[in-house]
Amino acid sequence: MPRTSEPGRTVGSRLLEVLFAFQPGNSALSLADLVRTTGMPHATVRRLAVELADFGALDRRPDGRFTVGLRLWQLGTLAPLTESLRTLAQPFLEDLYTALHQHVQLAVLEGQEAVIIERLSASEAPELVSQVGGRLPLHCTGVGKVLLSHGGTELIESVLSGELREYSSRSIVAPEVLRKEIAGCRRTGTATVRGELTPGTDSVATRIVNGEGRVVAALSVVVRTDSVKHPAVLPSVIASGLGISRLLGWSPGVKVRHS
Repeated sequence: MPRTSEPGRTVGSRLLEVLFAFQPGNSALSLADLVRTTGMPHATVRRLAVELADFGALDRRPDGRFTVGLRLWQLGTLAPLTESLRTLAQPFLEDLYTALHQHVQLAVLEGQEAVIIERLSASEAPELVSQVGGRLPLHCTGVGKVLLSHGGTELIESVLSGELREYSSRSIVAPEVLRKEIAGCRRTGTATVRGELTPGTDSVATRIVNGEGRVVAALSVVVRTDSVKHPAVLPSVIASGLGISRLLGWSPGVKVRHS
């Protein structure tokens, strides 16, 4: 997609370019930050940012930096898939968190990444690289492997033929090895990842299925390596995934579809 400084772009596309400059870890941006990220002229960015702030889509802090405004956050909560999932999944996430005192997270597929839409974390749990709203790679995370394995042949081939980044010494980047893992995940609906994204952290994940048999999300527990035994965690994670799936209309007679 061409940069918004090129002629022919609509005002709407330029406004969206400013809004999508905000990302997890970059939630407070100066005008200079916005200019650098969007590629638009300073005067254009300033005009658009001020208009968005006047409307309540952005807030301007005393130091001059902009953040996402309350009205934009309220709009985001109306997204039907993520909001219904978060609401239905919340009791199950809370139960897992209470039992394990580890990171418990819910993620959905967007493009070729997993997006975290909810997470509960204990203070003693290991530090993670992402936040709610953050994105995770599909090939080396628990939720990512679950979503990838049920995302259809086109997605699988696109990911495996692309760049498979080695985030740690334990990252699995060999396509033939990942194919075997994907096949196992499709069969069981679960994935276990050991230190592939962040050294010292493991993930145990399962799928969440709707009434049509489509995998719409993945649930995982992220633990410090060697802090708990994976086979002890897995049944609780699977039970939570099944519970959420039932609330979405799934039943044991509904066959899981692979897009």
